[in-house]
Amino acid sequence: MLQTIKRLALATLLAGGTALPVQAAPAADLWPRWQAHDAASTATIDHTAWAAFLDAYLVVRPDGANLMRYGEVGADGRRKLDAYLDRLAGVEISRYSRPVQFAYWVNLYNALTVDVVLAHYPVESIRDIDISPGWFANGPWGAEVITVEGAALTLNDIEHRILRPIWQDPRIHYAVNCASIGCPDLRAEPYTADRLDRQLDAAARAYVNDPRGAEVADGALTVSKIYIWYQEDFGGSDAGVIRHLRQYADAELEAQLDGISRIADSRYDWSLNDAPARGGS
Repeated sequence: MLQTIKRLALATLLAGGTALPVQAAPAADLWPRWQAHDAASTATIDHTAWAAFLDAYLVVRPDGANLMRYGEVGADGRRKLDAYLDRLAGVEISRYSRPVQFAYWVNLYNALTVDVVLAHYPVESIRDIDISPGWFANGPWGAEVITVEGAALTLNDIEHRILRPIWQDPRIHYAVNCASIGCPDLRAEPYTADRLDRQLDAAARAYVNDPRGAEVADGALTVSKIYIWYQEDFGGSDAGVIRHLRQYADAELEAQLDGISRIADSRYDWSLNDAPARGGS
């Protein structure tokens, strides 16, 4: 099933699409059918297969972005990842509680993103023409990559039509990973309902206090373009973004933000979060 979907997705990528304007990003646009949930449900979803994949191939770095050993994921690793995705595709997610659903959608998004990269690897960026012809173009984000409850879904659907409009939590941007150096880290553990707030707060603190998220030099604030693209999720203005940064800033960054009222510049590194082969540089 998943391989058939991948072939359809590849056809979409090759057909191309109309890119959004530079500096634009998809708006949060609710897909109402995914609002269904069971608040009384105590059922959980097993993400241990994703945990094992991350343990095998993710390189956690104390400084800089976490990296994925894409080049070391052989046939067995691909089969296990596809089996995990096929199992998630078979889940009737509308029967679960909101926290379980949130963890499900985030883990599904991140695993699908890794799977898309692996299908085209080696590449230098997820935006390479073989994967994604253009800035926020129709692929991989706009390509249908999985079917859940009979509905074909894109990565954009998961992030912008399900996660953002239903939960309206800016920490979503720290949870979903676009396989790029500039992106908030792919965490070394799956998101789970019982640890969700702690995991999201930790992800927010890690990114905000990394130069990829925010940096003050000579009194000028430079931020990740995520805060520009999705400014509406971070208070709708420079002041709102800065308030958000202060919420998660460590003592050093918080002191540096004193007296700053505007964003001077923004940046983002689309280089693939690719780890060198073991023994390489």
